[in-house]
Amino acid sequence: MADVHSPAIRSKNMRAVRTRDTSIEQRLAALLTGRGLAYRVQDKALAGRPDFVLDDYRAIIFVHGCFWHHHHCYLFKLPATRTAFWAGKIESNVVRDRRHVAQLSAEGWKVLIVWECALRGKLKLDDEALITRLEEWVLASDGNAAIDYQGIQHLASGETPDAN
Repeated sequence: MADVHSPAIRSKNMRAVRTRDTSIEQRLAALLTGRGLAYRVQDKALAGRPDFVLDDYRAIIFVHGCFWHHHHCYLFKLPATRTAFWAGKIESNVVRDRRHVAQLSAEGWKVLIVWECALRGKLKLDDEALITRLEEWVLASDGNAAIDYQGIQHLASGETPDAN
């Protein structure tokens, strides 16, 4: 199936995809600020340039788009055009994400992945459910975890949050 857009229009659309300060990141930032949790954003010195760094808790939070990072949920759909290209691109993102989480864990950080489906869409978590899970992880957990529309998944020692 051919792309419905010309190469110029497709290029323009792809350039418009934001890499920071997205609406889902803004929602999470507001929740963290509302709970008085201090954070830094987009620290270039850390692997993967984490979306949020909570130094007081040695905690890293990544906000992952379900499409770009291949989450197995209702928001992910592999495109029907250039399928091999997109499958390769997304798989390389997943591999890179795992490498970054492993590196951060080895450096003594605990890592949380907050999936896009927890923050937007028909099944998103409401603000209270989301911040409760996030706060529970920040304050009580010493391991990696992931939050999606179904809630929080704590991971075993050495396990990294991924797209499963």
